[in-house]
Amino acid sequence: MRGASRESLTAARDRLDALLGSGGVTAAAVGDELFEVADLLDAQPALRASLTDPSRTGEDKAALVRVLLAGKLTESVIEFVEGTARGRWSANRDLADATDTLATEAVLTSAQQQGRLDSLEDELFRFARVVTATPTLRAALTDRALPAERKGGLVIELLKGRAGPETARLAARTVTHPRGRSLEAGLALLADLAAARRRRLVATVSAAVLLTEGQRERLAASLARQFGHDVHLNVVVDPDVVGGLRVTLGDEVIDGTLSTRLDEALRRITG
Repeated sequence: MRGASRESLTAARDRLDALLGSGGVTAAAVGDELFEVADLLDAQPALRASLTDPSRTGEDKAALVRVLLAGKLTESVIEFVEGTARGRWSANRDLADATDTLATEAVLTSAQQQGRLDSLEDELFRFARVVTATPTLRAALTDRALPAERKGGLVIELLKGRAGPETARLAARTVTHPRGRSLEAGLALLADLAAARRRRLVATVSAAVLLTEGQRERLAASLARQFGHDVHLNVVVDPDVVGGLRVTLGDEVIDGTLSTRLDEALRRITG
């Protein structure tokens, strides 16, 4: 993707992290709904053109998304797609490709939340090697005359009991929706996205008040130095914090809140 599309995809990734970290959605379900949106965009060139038309306002494009998706997807996903449509896209196909990528990353986040991301990478690698080593299998999975449903079903059957649900879902999607890539390139891209997701840490920050942009940047930079990876912040306003911050990153909790310090002091006094 070129300049404007890359910037819009980066912004959408940040919003996706915020959505998936909100606690009100299931990452796998968000991925499935975004795949539905990608399929809709693939099937309707006129819709893609309308949603990437630089002469239309972002609000106009968001309103079109609302009309098309209202009642068909969950409200949080509709709002997310509205925000994505407001972005600037350099090419007609970029919005559909970006939506497909974001759906994939939601499914990868589901695997990460379930502690299966490392095994997913291994399973993708093994599946790719099997495809490469079995010409008849590769021929079947890339046969344009074979219905996509049959090819996807073949992948699901091959991976049953041998891989996690996210691996099977994404491998089947790669086979049925190659997006102009060879099968090997599609599987390699999946592996790259999984590796990037593993390096992309998401921290939930509880604070008594909203953080300023400068405070967010300083905290993200500090956490990145501490953990050795870029860190995306999801900030939650929690009046019980009283003062300071509570940062939750995976299984690690950094608690610098006044309420916690007061509780500790009280325990020492009464202990």
